[in-house]
Amino acid sequence: MLLEGKIAIITGGAAGIGKATAEKFAAEGATVIICDMAEDSGKQVAGSIGGRFDRIDVSDYAAMKAWVDGIVQEYERVDILVNNAGILRDGQLVKYKDGEVIGMMSEADFDAVINVNLKGVFNGTQAVVPYMIAQGGGVILSASSVVGLDGNFGQTNYVATKAGVVGMTKVWARELGRYGIRVNAVAPGFIETAMVAGMPERILEGMVNKTPLRRMGKPEDIANAYAWLASDQASFITGHTLRVDGGVVVGT
Repeated sequence: MLLEGKIAIITGGAAGIGKATAEKFAAEGATVIICDMAEDSGKQVAGSIGGRFDRIDVSDYAAMKAWVDGIVQEYERVDILVNNAGILRDGQLVKYKDGEVIGMMSEADFDAVINVNLKGVFNGTQAVVPYMIAQGGGVILSASSVVGLDGNFGQTNYVATKAGVVGMTKVWARELGRYGIRVNAVAPGFIETAMVAGMPERILEGMVNKTPLRRMGKPEDIANAYAWLASDQASFITGHTLRVDGGVVVGT
């Protein structure tokens, strides 16, 4: 029971890694509150673990602050925040063929990913930190990615957010350590989620072939990393981005 008695909130908890993390945290003794935009699946996850679900847009700071305020009012504290919510809007910066530009990443797609994946992490963290300072400590964990460390073709917006998470994690570890708050990130490799399952078979085979362990990761692999980092077993670890990737180095 690594997290017995802890109050944990998880963004993007309705599916994939967020769902697995909610289930793992509950199994380790935490009280778990999740948010997501997918209401039906979010309620199902919360019901299965005896937790709570709220439909919240992480890119809306006022909504996030109100959500956190309400959680603290009900549960009296928040011990762990997992900034997991994220979206994809892939595309090349400029797509060029036969001597002419045939496509570009749209401003709307760039902004959407930045608002959820990067601003959402900022919003959630800023909302919980005053409470964590007042209570004498806490743990903040955020979703980066191996592509945030290595780059990846066709993912300017997504890579920017995941690299930004690494940078913010280092800044916040320095700023908040004096208050007993640890801040870390996890960088998953290729993980078997519903989002990935819909990709063409040749793409999936390529992911496996680039991974030295010759398999894709499971959401539970990431959930286990989050649970350990959230626990007292990682009490002297902060400002770190942990790769959970089967040894992959993303190429072009």
